Amino acid sequence: MLLYSLLHLFGYEVTIDDLKNFRQWGSRTPGHPEYGHTPGVEATTGPLGQGISMAVGMALAERHLAALFNRPGFEMIDHYTYTICGDGDLMEGISAEACSLAGHLKLGRLIVLYDSNDISLDGETHFSFTEDVAKRYEAYGWQVLRVENGNDLEEIAQALEKAKQEQERPTLIEVRTTIGFGSPNRAGTSSVHGSPLGAEESKLVKEAYNWPYEPFHVPDEVRQLFAGFQEQGKQQEAAWNDKFKRYQQEFPELAKDFLDAIENRLPVGWDSSLPKFNPEDGKIATRDASGKALNAIAKAVPFFLGGSADLASSNKTALKDMGNLSANSYGGRNIWFGVREHAMGAILNGMMLHGGVKVFGGTFFVFSDYLRPAMRLSALMKQPVIYVLTHDSIAVGEDGPTHQPIEHLAALRVIPGMTVIRPADANETVAAYRYAVADSEGPVSVVLSRQGLPVLPGTDCLAAEKLAKGAYVLADVENPQVILIASGSEVSLAMQAQQELNQKGIATRVVSMPSWELFDKQPQSYKDEVLPPNVKKRVAIEMGHPMGWEKYVGEQGTVIGITGFGASAPGEKVMDEYGFTVQNVVSKVGQLL
Repeated sequence: MLLYSLLHLFGYEVTIDDLKNFRQWGSRTPGHPEYGHTPGVEATTGPLGQGISMAVGMALAERHLAALFNRPGFEMIDHYTYTICGDGDLMEGISAEACSLAGHLKLGRLIVLYDSNDISLDGETHFSFTEDVAKRYEAYGWQVLRVENGNDLEEIAQALEKAKQEQERPTLIEVRTTIGFGSPNRAGTSSVHGSPLGAEESKLVKEAYNWPYEPFHVPDEVRQLFAGFQEQGKQQEAAWNDKFKRYQQEFPELAKDFLDAIENRLPVGWDSSLPKFNPEDGKIATRDASGKALNAIAKAVPFFLGGSADLASSNKTALKDMGNLSANSYGGRNIWFGVREHAMGAILNGMMLHGGVKVFGGTFFVFSDYLRPAMRLSALMKQPVIYVLTHDSIAVGEDGPTHQPIEHLAALRVIPGMTVIRPADANETVAAYRYAVADSEGPVSVVLSRQGLPVLPGTDCLAAEKLAKGAYVLADVENPQVILIASGSEVSLAMQAQQELNQKGIATRVVSMPSWELFDKQPQSYKDEVLPPNVKKRVAIEMGHPMGWEKYVGEQGTVIGITGFGASAPGEKVMDEYGFTVQNVVSKVGQLL
């Protein structure tokens, strides 16, 4: 409510009626701030630790863009990133991950106001949180300041000025406060943390503050004060616009690149240099094809950057000749996130929210569990972050069940607004990135193989034309009796099984279905074209949990999937033992017929 009240006073489209409808159906003032829902809200927060971690991403984007576009006398990008957090945020592991990286990268324009009140939802923090936070943040490489009286505005202002003078370290300002200050009976208690004061206690608070006004009344002098702030903002914006006009005259090409980045405007023909693959190229792991695609995109799109959670060599996410983003070189385009998957997701969200960049982050698919809360917020905020998730199945082999995804495809597919694409070969991989970069209105998870896969006949054209539709007929026959549906590496298996089935006189169609979400968006006419309603004998093949496939195979179909964990052995052996063989596919078809 504090945020919404300030947005109202500063002139955003948040009305008094919106404030009165706090947490009510259809209001602009939901229980936690939602980006894109309430004017002026810069990020969706609520899950503790996400906000401060997204702030790290915003501060990182500011430094990157400043390195690219600022010139002497024309510091077009020089803002500070401010965030407010509480004890709970600093207990969360994600904040430790993100703030460790912020200190390492010397993000001096990041300023965190830490509301230190010794209270969490369950009670006093001494039950669970007694470390020296200041020393911890100093160890991260932060400047730490302390405001003893959180009600002393002058003391806070002085701390902020001191924070702005420090350019080599982010700053944590610990502001000592009393939760529920002014409430005679509930100040300093956990009971005021997440529940209303009630009519009687609210009356006592107003008496304590000598506030005689009716609820939701804003005195004229308050409105005049904030009108002055609005006027200051308009003047600052006008001054920046005038400066940018001079910048355009002085550096026309740079200014054009800047606007392209801020407006997310892709260069004409950006995808013309994307690689193409042929069956004669032999087997290519889709993670390797992904690496080639990412590098081609980076060369064509100057605001494209990203990294990996310490797995760049395995994820194939390194951008060649693009430099490393570091405290000494913010213009680099390879971000070393370290083993910080959760923070990586939130930082990517913050960078996208800041604008001027298009970002990706990579890890092993099984570790998407470590990313999931940030991925969920990517979807909720409709931020087109690209998640590069490799080592996608039991084919990982010897590393065993801890590193073999089973439930992960299903887990990502159920996130509303998350597009999951699992390419069958190198050409589908390229098409997946073409969609993710240019057309996606939300996050995209590109799920990739470790093992080499054949380049399938026809995908050089079919994938480019139809991957964005989620599924397409890859191999067909006249009057099919059976449809084999598969994603990823299992499409090759389906193609092999089709040959044997056709030889047995069983007319079989193969459908590659890299993305359920994209296929489900298609008109019914296209869905029926790919999966004719009269062909009811269908087998879905996917090395993951079968949950959800029933909507495509129907009551007369079946799914070859995995409902238990994997095993440690060579990948081919594991796949054989779990039934991902031509013989088993043919057998399942025979059982249906």
